[in-house]
Amino acid sequence: MMYPYMTLNDGTEITHSQLLDLQHDGTITVEVHFERTTDTGFDSARCFLPSYTWLYHEGFSAEEIKRFEQFLKRNVHLFFKFAGQGGIFCA
Repeated sequence: MMYPYMTLNDGTEITHSQLLDLQHDGTITVEVHFERTTDTGFDSARCFLPSYTWLYHEGFSAEEIKRFEQFLKRNVHLFFKFAGQGGIFCA
């Protein structure tokens, strides 16, 4: 399940997962998704925290991805907090 986090001024929606143990080794991960509508569909990007590993990024420029990564670094503690609580609206 993905929980809403924030909408940026350009319409980019940011959502995040619950706490995940994808490797089944106790390493806790949060998946963060960025999505923006376009005239022909969507720009989208997905990153795993805390490793800052990008699964993919399509439609966003390299500069936008760099800004998203800075945003993630400033908000990583909140993503983990809200992911553990069932989203920001449950906090």
